Amino acid sequence: MEQLQPLNLPPYPFKISDSNGQLTLFDEIRKKHLVITPEEWVRQHFVQYLINQKKYPKTLIKLEGGVKLNGMARRTDIVVFNPAGEKILMVECKAPSIAINQKVFDQVARYNITHKIGLLAVTNGLQHYYCAVDFNNQNYQFIEDLPEYGSSEKP
Repeated sequence: MEQLQPLNLPPYPFKISDSNGQLTLFDEIRKKHLVITPEEWVRQHFVQYLINQKKYPKTLIKLEGGVKLNGMARRTDIVVFNPAGEKILMVECKAPSIAINQKVFDQVARYNITHKIGLLAVTNGLQHYYCAVDFNNQNYQFIEDLPEYGSSEKP
């Protein structure tokens, strides 16, 4: 079995299988087996981090949702909702080999023009960046960590 890259996230006991030489894992959000690409490996770990460490309910997490941007279809990696159906967190996942740079932040900012979500995260599994968006003052602030789900913590 191919060695999967350790990430800067807690390890999880994924249900991994080898299907004709391709590693797959069971995605408990989408309820299906997926081929493990480097980006999917990061996405699955970050989802588990949200559920297990930050207490985000898995029923309020949507993976790979569609968004139209300048008439083109794009996909958001992870969007989390509150019980009222409002989007509260968007996460952009990259493969560990992809540097988190201005281009990646620009991509998330473009997606957020449509979504208007107050909390953003960018990760390649090794580095994680979080920021709070203030739409009233049209600025954002990097924050040290994601708040736990339901906490009154306002960045």
